[in-house]
Order: sequence, then structure tokens, then C-alpha cells
Amino acid sequence: MAHKKGQGSTKNGRDSNPQFRGIKLYGGEAAKAGSIIVRQCGTVWKPGYLVHMGADFTLMAEVEGTVVYKGGRVHIVPSDPKTPRYSYV
Repeated sequence: MAHKKGQGSTKNGRDSNPQFRGIKLYGGEAAKAGSIIVRQCGTVWKPGYLVHMGADFTLMAEVEGTVVYKGGRVHIVPSDPKTPRYSYV
């Protein structure tokens, strides 16, 4: 009887890396330009004013400002007074 395991293939040993999804910046928090607001599967949250959606449905801030969640959309209230305001609030 053999006392060592044979060198055949194993069915274990595979695992995927975590995706770290979820809301990264909540309402009222400050966002820098390009910062990630939400990482998600599909369009749970849709991009609003001054928010860009990436190829993997990640929502990112286009300008510096404050995050606002309203009606299933994510908006940015710009901190720069030269940027035009949008009437979502």
C-alpha cells in the first residue's frame, strides 16, 4: 500500500479575487475629480449630473464636489462656482 498521495490533479485550489463592490462615497461626502463613487454589478445606480459610468458600471465623479443620491441616480454638486448648477436638488 502506498503511503504517499499520488501526483494526480486536484479539484481544489481555485478561488477568484474579491471585487470590493459597494458604495464608496455616501451622500454629502466630498468627491475629487475621478474618484469612484459606486462599484456595482449592472445599473443599480445610474449616473446623474457630472457623474461618469465606466465599462464595468463603476460610477465616477467628473468634477470636484459633493455627492447626492436622488431618485436612483447619483449626482455631483460642483464645488467650483463657475460650473453651471443642475436643478435636481
